[in-house]
Amino acid sequence: MPQLVKGGKHAFAWSVVGENGRIPIPPEAFREYGFHEGIQLAVLPGSRTSGGLILGSFSSLLGSPMGAILERCGGFVEGRIPCGIAVRSGKKVLCRVTVSGGGVDIPAETLKDYGVGIGDRLLAVRGSGLALSMILKGPIILEAVKHPELEIIHE
Repeated sequence: MPQLVKGGKHAFAWSVVGENGRIPIPPEAFREYGFHEGIQLAVLPGSRTSGGLILGSFSSLLGSPMGAILERCGGFVEGRIPCGIAVRSGKKVLCRVTVSGGGVDIPAETLKDYGVGIGDRLLAVRGSGLALSMILKGPIILEAVKHPELEIIHE
């Protein structure tokens, strides 16, 4: 996993969003964040600078500032909102997904709420340690394209 710049972000790989909204999770990220088949993850929007989305387990996010966003959305943490459906908590768009086959499936309509489309290439980067960042734009992307050793993962 290359460090893009000294003291900067570490990138796992590029993940290409499949035709059905499938986003593969790089195996190294899968292990590092403790993901496993059947676990439900929260999907939050990425930063304004990097775009994309963030994938995190409820156990790692609850108790953090990101967890407070989840808790403000009635029924989200308890699982009363179906997987793949976008809901709003203030200005943030939230979604719940289940890991299967080493990735997650997010409906195309829901992906649009995150500014992500079918065929987009997301860079999986080590985020806060709480959640995996899947970024779409910005200076980290500009640096990542200089690293041909980064694997490109398709569904």
